[in-house]
Amino acid sequence: MDTMKTVIIRKPGQVEVIESPKPAIEEGQALLRILYGGICGTDLRIYQGNFLYADYPRIPGHEFSAEVVDVAPNDLGIHPGMIVTANPYYNCGTCYSCRRGFVNCCTSNQTLGAQRDGAFSEYFAVPVSRVYDGKGLDAQSLALVEPFCISDHAVKRAQVKPGERVLVVGAGPIGMFAMLGALKAGAEVTMSDVSRLRLDMALSMGAKQVIHVQSEDFDTRVKELTNGDGFDVCIECVGFPETFQNCIDAAAFRGRVVLVGIGKKNLDFQFSRIQTKELDVFGSRNALKSDFVELIDYLKSGAVDVRQMITQTYPVEETAQAFADLADHGDRMMKAMIRFG
Repeated sequence: MDTMKTVIIRKPGQVEVIESPKPAIEEGQALLRILYGGICGTDLRIYQGNFLYADYPRIPGHEFSAEVVDVAPNDLGIHPGMIVTANPYYNCGTCYSCRRGFVNCCTSNQTLGAQRDGAFSEYFAVPVSRVYDGKGLDAQSLALVEPFCISDHAVKRAQVKPGERVLVVGAGPIGMFAMLGALKAGAEVTMSDVSRLRLDMALSMGAKQVIHVQSEDFDTRVKELTNGDGFDVCIECVGFPETFQNCIDAAAFRGRVVLVGIGKKNLDFQFSRIQTKELDVFGSRNALKSDFVELIDYLKSGAVDVRQMITQTYPVEETAQAFADLADHGDRMMKAMIRFG
């Protein structure tokens, strides 16, 4: 039997690269040879044991690029040799959300690498309907499309408009992509984080200003930057109670708050503050096919080079080291990429 290398998280803190059977495709599937996979915050939290939806053992991975190895003729134009990415959010198709077209928040959603085994293997089989043509985009950029989609979907949820002042709390990859999405929408963006290195990168990629919460008082800085008005939109990209509170506090009266970060802790706060400010508070989960198609075109246009967010690339054999480095030095790293091809 043909075998392949597969990454598996046995339990929190334990990552192994094992030999597993190479998948055989079923009707309606495409066989992909994975090229690059990005380790995202979800993968890291599963590794650390503090992700809301995780169980073990689990094959991680839902950010990836791949080459189509085998696929039956189809009306989607997907063919062998094509460099692609794929939608990793599996929806049931029958729940109330799916029936209304909100497939990204299916009540039985299973995301690759979280609720079901992911794509961190040398080969992976996926329904051809979930495969998206990379349109010639390089394989590393294509592996970053999915996290960009997560963040850009949140920007759309908030209906960010040109000229608005947007605060992004958390300058990790999802926060950086939220910044890029808000800039794409024509907004002025402020980034907040504990890491000076990440904030410096945000400034180099288009942020107008930053709040370094380890050396500046958050509330004071918000008042200074907005002349006491608050921000039109606050996007939470961390998943901590205190960062959600930051967004509620920093939002202008009649502002909008979008929650992207995922956490397990509770927040005890004065909820009437939402009523007092007449805030719109949104959750944002996953993304839609339209988000993928739009952002592949956007990156292909050369509007921004997202590869500058890749801190380090590891061969698949060193995946355990990649997870350990992110866990130990996350404030000095942005995106770790695994090379499978």
